[in-house]
Amino acid sequence: MLFPLALPRRYLVGFDPRELPHHFTDVLIIGGGIAGLRAALGVPDDYRALVVTKEEVRESNSHYAQGGIAGVLAPEDRFDNHIADTLTAGKGLCEPEVVEMVVREAPDRINELIGWGTHFDQVNGQVSLGLEGGHSHARIVHALGDETGREIMRAIILQARSRRSIRIWQNCSTIDLLTHEGRCRGVLVWDKRRGFALVWARAVVLATGGAGQLYRETTNPPIATADGHAMAYRAGVELRDMEFMQFHPTVLYMAGSARHLLTEALRGEGAYLRDKDGHRFMPEYHPLAELAPRDEVSLAIARQMARTLHPNVYLDLSHLDPDFIRQRFPGIDRLCQSFDLDITRDPIPVCPGAHYMIGGMTVDTSGRSSLPGLWAAGEVASSGLHGANRLASNSLLEGLVYGARVAGDVVGELEQTGPWQLEIPPISAVETRVATKESRARIDLDDLRKSLRALMWRKMGITRTAADLEEAAVQVDHWCRYVLPPVFDDPAGWTMQNMLITARLMIAAASERKESRGVHSRSDFPAADPAWSHHISMQCPIDQGLPSAGPSTKRSRAEP
Repeated sequence: MLFPLALPRRYLVGFDPRELPHHFTDVLIIGGGIAGLRAALGVPDDYRALVVTKEEVRESNSHYAQGGIAGVLAPEDRFDNHIADTLTAGKGLCEPEVVEMVVREAPDRINELIGWGTHFDQVNGQVSLGLEGGHSHARIVHALGDETGREIMRAIILQARSRRSIRIWQNCSTIDLLTHEGRCRGVLVWDKRRGFALVWARAVVLATGGAGQLYRETTNPPIATADGHAMAYRAGVELRDMEFMQFHPTVLYMAGSARHLLTEALRGEGAYLRDKDGHRFMPEYHPLAELAPRDEVSLAIARQMARTLHPNVYLDLSHLDPDFIRQRFPGIDRLCQSFDLDITRDPIPVCPGAHYMIGGMTVDTSGRSSLPGLWAAGEVASSGLHGANRLASNSLLEGLVYGARVAGDVVGELEQTGPWQLEIPPISAVETRVATKESRARIDLDDLRKSLRALMWRKMGITRTAADLEEAAVQVDHWCRYVLPPVFDDPAGWTMQNMLITARLMIAAASERKESRGVHSRSDFPAADPAWSHHISMQCPIDQGLPSAGPSTKRSRAEP
């Protein structure tokens, strides 16, 4: 591995349990997206569940999801079809038993949402099913046209708030996992009202979401800063598939504006991709044209942009029925109108952007991580469902299925262990050196964040080379040497440290995988190599509570 990451300490900040308030709960869930809240809803009223969210509970990747949830609901569709589509998209790295489990549980999880008051779009009294890239059948349930995530999260949040067993702490930063004698015992948190506090739990669930904010071009909201990935690594948890960041092919590209996702369902309904000369290019890259899997479409767009020396391509819906398009995609219609664009007539400028982090904590079919007492679900986890490339609309589905399975497994363990004997493990980090205000002031966090995101986009983006990855590693190592040692006292500093740690792990994994597979495309190794049909795992060894000099990697074979 190139330039191994050195961590100066186990915890980001120093703390003494004798000086901090303590809180206790049965199940502690970090993250309020679809995976976290579904896990909370699976905890019966006999137990206490606490959900901690970084910002408002509605602020998550799940809330901004446009496309929908994939599930076999049509009479002409079959589980085997959905399984085959997922395996094909995953390019040989999916875990087949996980794929089958998730696909078969999809209808029950979707019907559960309907029972909780989610209003999916309907046609003639039946749930409407859309088609998206990589799917052989129409199986995408959607809501409010193109605002599926908003409607699902509305219903789930309302359901969670109605449960007397669930408490939600909003605008609360989780800094680190607390570990003692090889088990996760809780977390260290901070917010403006409480300051620092220790939360102890019988079971901890990470559902912190993704890492899109590590890239300049992204569909993710500002909270997607890989905090869960980094805190898990510091705690010695095994991470896997960190080289696989999925880039969504179509992000609205308006210079000077924030980037906005334009759902894959646009192409599912017949939209074309054209270059600056009006040429429809996707048929030249893939037999499924615009309905090819995301990795193929993103790579084709990047190549066409390079070929035409233009910063974007264009979505064309002008050949489709305008009334249907406005009714099917009301959110995108409003968005484009704000830029004086008519989606039924004008070419819509788009380019790829970082969208979904496939890599994360290695978990089994119950969501258990390598650290006892710690479970994970959603984008922070690597379940094996997506392989090297996620099939469209399988992400909300994974969050639902794994949220439910995590809850079931956690409750089963709580029932086996019996009543909780409240005790505070002798955990502290009082030896951590606190940086002076002067040393912290020398670090311009805003400038560093912009620089990191630009670097990741240029060197660790859709296409990669050994030279680019080495350059990225050298630069991130340099930043780590002067940003990781200081002890910050606010979320901006902790977030920057988490982003640097995760970026370095992603670069290391990408350097290790010397082939092109799925969303990991290397121009110096342009073909897939059967010798690389395995996962790359990494873990920070823990020695008496402190990390060793750098990460170790190991390979685990994916099932054929």
